[in-house]
Amino acid sequence: MALALGSLRLLTDLSLYLRYSLNDKIYLIAESSGGLSLIFKRWATKKTAGSTKNGRDSNPKYLGVKKFGGEKVEPGNIIVRQRGTRFHPGNYVGMGKDHTLFCLKEGHVRFERNKLTGRKWVHVDPVAGHVLHPVYTSDSTPAAEMEPL
Repeated sequence: MALALGSLRLLTDLSLYLRYSLNDKIYLIAESSGGLSLIFKRWATKKTAGSTKNGRDSNPKYLGVKKFGGEKVEPGNIIVRQRGTRFHPGNYVGMGKDHTLFCLKEGHVRFERNKLTGRKWVHVDPVAGHVLHPVYTSDSTPAAEMEPL
């Protein structure tokens, strides 16, 4: 009798074994056993769309030319905001520590480019009454090499 009961139990276990896949068996065991359900359950491994890594952006830096060629400028006016020296300071133009070019004397902005090197210069042509400082009169580049932008 015990042998028949054992073989009957083996047959029912075998039929359960053949009827369900491994995932189904784990789920059925976890559901029926109460405390073990936490062991066999799976949770999401990725966060949902609410917390994405791409959801931020930097503030704009407002770079570029602020006063164009021929515009009137006063001392302290910003002519160009830039990263690095795309434009170099010329006559009556100063450069800040962040490479911002600003006006030193009242006048009109003039841009020019060296034909050989391609270097761009920003000058302020002073209004009548201003005389160019002697330091600036000895121009190292001949006028033939410079062209207006």
